[in-house]
Amino acid sequence: MRRQTQECKEYMEAGEKYLDCQDRQLTSVMQDWPKDINHLLLARNKIQVLRDNMFSQFTQLKSLDLQQNDISMVEDGAFSGLSQLTTLLLQHNRLKTASEEVLLPLPRLTYLRLYDNPWSCQCSLDSLVRSLQLPSNRNLGNYAKCAEPLLVVGQKLKKLSVDSLCRDDNQVDRGTGGGDGGRPRLPLIKVKPEATSMCHTYVFPKLLLDCSNKDLDHIPSDLPSDIVKMDLSSNIVKHLRPKQFLLSKDLKLLNLSGNSLRHIDTAAFAGLLYLRELDLSNNSLHYFQYGVLEDLYFLRKLSLGNNPWVCDYNIHYLIYWLKHHPGVSYTGLMCSEPQEFRGWRVEDYVKTYNGECPKDRQTGGMDTGQGGQGGSDNEAQEVAGETGEQLPRPLREKKRNRFEIIRLS
Repeated sequence: MRRQTQECKEYMEAGEKYLDCQDRQLTSVMQDWPKDINHLLLARNKIQVLRDNMFSQFTQLKSLDLQQNDISMVEDGAFSGLSQLTTLLLQHNRLKTASEEVLLPLPRLTYLRLYDNPWSCQCSLDSLVRSLQLPSNRNLGNYAKCAEPLLVVGQKLKKLSVDSLCRDDNQVDRGTGGGDGGRPRLPLIKVKPEATSMCHTYVFPKLLLDCSNKDLDHIPSDLPSDIVKMDLSSNIVKHLRPKQFLLSKDLKLLNLSGNSLRHIDTAAFAGLLYLRELDLSNNSLHYFQYGVLEDLYFLRKLSLGNNPWVCDYNIHYLIYWLKHHPGVSYTGLMCSEPQEFRGWRVEDYVKTYNGECPKDRQTGGMDTGQGGQGGSDNEAQEVAGETGEQLPRPLREKKRNRFEIIRLS
């Protein structure tokens, strides 16, 4: 069921009511919005300040998405009345400070995103940081980092030493006004922004981390642990290193298409026990190392198209794994090299490689490595009689044929 409400979309999903007001240039909430909604999506609007009691009429609200606005201030009573709220998204805004009072009306809050805000880690942030660091708040404020002062730039709020927040707030800035004479200044630290601050997190309908088209040349090191879908497509990642997705244990869909992947280490997908879809299309892969796919017990879909697969012995592991996992649907496995197999299905190439030796050419238990010794001489003579050719003997100099094919049984 869908209807328009102030240009917003109202709909039901799984028995719960959603109001989607994303990308509407809104600066506040409207009083005539339905009061019985469970999920309010306000991402990518122009909201700057969250005022007291701004959402108090939505008493049944379970999730509130305010990411990617221009929010620079949250009044202490902004979330009053939201006693049922479990999910609050405030990432990608302009917040510098907030107090613990903001979270007090939210007794059921279990999921809070605050990263990619320019947090000023000084005394005014003390109560919020102490609240985030409580063991019971393990999923509140993960990945949020200090933007100032210089001494703590890049430190996570969850790991910050709270005792130092209110100690000499301004000591970092000394030396800039000329009052300290020759006292050495703190070195300017150039901090590389974390990749997740460049990405977008979407909660509905499933937790998705969208890092596509961000010019990433590596897998971010601070990947959220509760993400279900991850899109890393259209970047410039060349190498997947061991255990880079280890913390993302709930991941079910991973899109790595359109990168420059040439090499995947054996333990690159370690920990992804519940992954169901893996997209590796449009890369530069030649083969998989032995063991690369071993942790993917529940994989159901594997996209491999537009890779320059090389049909030699190295490709056998991939076919072996697929053969023993018949529930996996895969596409795009075609030989690119060498020239004589270009355009072949890799499975067909492997079948010709492993074709059985004709019965009239089999040598039984002949030890080809010791062809001139012991009882194998008679066997060698029998085979020579069948083929009409003399088998090579390692210690005898003789004129050889241009090609010699030896089948090792």
